[in-house]
Amino acid sequence: MKIFTGFLLILLFGLFTPGKTVAQSMQKHKEGGLPDPQLSQKDNDYLDRQASVFLDSVKTILAVYPPVIHEGRERGFAKLLMDAVFHEKFAAFRKPGIDFFHTQADHLIKELVKTNADQDAIIWKLYNMGFIVRTKSVTLAFDLVGGASSDSPDFALPAEAMEQIVKQCDVLFISHKHHDHADKAMAEKFLEQGKPVIAPEEVWKDDPIFSKITHLERRAEKTQKLKLANNRTLDLIIYPGHQLTSAINNVSMVTTPEGITVAHTGDQINEGDMMGDFDWIDRVAKNHKVDILMPNAWTTDIFRIVRGFNPALVVPGHELELGHTVWDRLPYWGDDKYLELNYACLKKSKYPVVVMVWGECYHYNP
Repeated sequence: MKIFTGFLLILLFGLFTPGKTVAQSMQKHKEGGLPDPQLSQKDNDYLDRQASVFLDSVKTILAVYPPVIHEGRERGFAKLLMDAVFHEKFAAFRKPGIDFFHTQADHLIKELVKTNADQDAIIWKLYNMGFIVRTKSVTLAFDLVGGASSDSPDFALPAEAMEQIVKQCDVLFISHKHHDHADKAMAEKFLEQGKPVIAPEEVWKDDPIFSKITHLERRAEKTQKLKLANNRTLDLIIYPGHQLTSAINNVSMVTTPEGITVAHTGDQINEGDMMGDFDWIDRVAKNHKVDILMPNAWTTDIFRIVRGFNPALVVPGHELELGHTVWDRLPYWGDDKYLELNYACLKKSKYPVVVMVWGECYHYNP
């Protein structure tokens, strides 16, 4: 017993004396590294290696399990791995995350070039709330951003990639002014190609580009016409939404020449003084048959919004916006309790929900 007590005292003395502790002796490099200056370079390198392994697994799983309604556990595991990688503060500055996003975007571009829609609609997800919807006659783009909102120049898509995406689209709808939804470089490419950009008047209001943007009336139940090239016409309703009091937010509902109706909510959120927006949200389905609804998954009452539109398909977005602080990057697992959301309830409800990751597509058959 005396021998054991003596050994314990020696161990404790070694751990708590002002000299080098056991933990410090394992830390070979205490200087800061890149991209996280609070970690050693060895620690940073480890996180890079781990991200690479996790994202390789994600790609393998997604290749076998594409987006579906009522997805299985395997696909869910892939999204959990994405949550783990991209909820690290410097994820957008790490090469594995950059390469993953660019690879997914390249895959989207290749599919856009070669894929035609017949009687169905094809939905692609680029990043954040950026969606592309193609029918037989038109290709609609909503809140397309190239990733510059992450604040990482290397994560953002190069100009050539954005140009290829824009070349495949006919029109861009921008919901509101925040830079994770309004990408000026992307909008400029639409305008350069003679394609309309629809946005609220708060978007770039003090910039020369403002005069080139189409500003439609924000009025519930007023159907407006938008002419595209080759005599194609879209029927539009621009609902007068809000992101609380920080921005006016266009909720765009578009009916294609084939009669497919698509709605995109941008960052619509209803709290406090903005609860009045439910006056029109609750009535949408009473007047329209909505095929596809693309809501922001972090909104406070997504279930009520979906009930208001009553769509045939729900495709949520806004997960993993890397420009947000870590706790505010909505994870695929939801974090509903902390964020006070009912996103999980929606996914368990009667509504068909398809959750996509960057670069994926889904075929909707009316």
